[in-house]
Amino acid sequence: MSEEVKLDLDDECRVTARLLNLMKETHYELIQENGQRRLTAPELTPEIRSSIKGAEVFVGRLPRDCYEDEIMPMLSRAGRLLELRLMLDFSGTTRGYAFALFENSRVARKACEMLDGQMIRSGHKIGVVKSIDNCRLFFGGVPKDKTKAEFSEELGKFLEGISDIYLYPSAQDRSQNRGFIFVEFKDHRSAAMARRQLIPGRVTLWDHEVAVDWADPEPGDPVDDDVMETVSLLNRQPAIQESSTR
Repeated sequence: MSEEVKLDLDDECRVTARLLNLMKETHYELIQENGQRRLTAPELTPEIRSSIKGAEVFVGRLPRDCYEDEIMPMLSRAGRLLELRLMLDFSGTTRGYAFALFENSRVARKACEMLDGQMIRSGHKIGVVKSIDNCRLFFGGVPKDKTKAEFSEELGKFLEGISDIYLYPSAQDRSQNRGFIFVEFKDHRSAAMARRQLIPGRVTLWDHEVAVDWADPEPGDPVDDDVMETVSLLNRQPAIQESSTR
């Protein structure tokens, strides 16, 4: 048993040494947070990040013992890599996929064309496709008596990067919303971090349990029937609970 633990520790030390060497050679910053490890170029400022659109790709089918020191050189063949986000599980091992942000959409498209289906190791072909650059989350079952300003203030207490909130008045009572909102973030990463923060447990706003997920429909478009069924169920819960206590 002790020999197995020692081997694991040795492997971890070797990986750490390789990553430290990568940081020294590239001057990239490496930070682990919220189930991912980010390798970021020194020039990637918040302003540059927010100005880049359509430049992120999804990298899948990675070997579980494949790390940034192998992935970065391969992706960099397409062009300047600004950030690599390697997904990790709770034990710290990789989950077999990553997201890569390039300097522009042209380089991202080139990466997909050049690297999709290529071998990162013998017998290991990776998949490289454009990432869905979704910056919007759907909140269903929200209190109907709250305004856009109130949602902005409340969500701003624990979520970062919100750029706008879309709220629609009820057809029956224009002073109330329809029980759902769309929250727009400054970039996909901010939206993804917010979703990751909210999804694991119950999400409540003013003691209302709400449903949160990616917003597929654009604001103003019809909302999917399944989504609306969830919203309707959440909106009925207080009434059901109230009637059961009478």
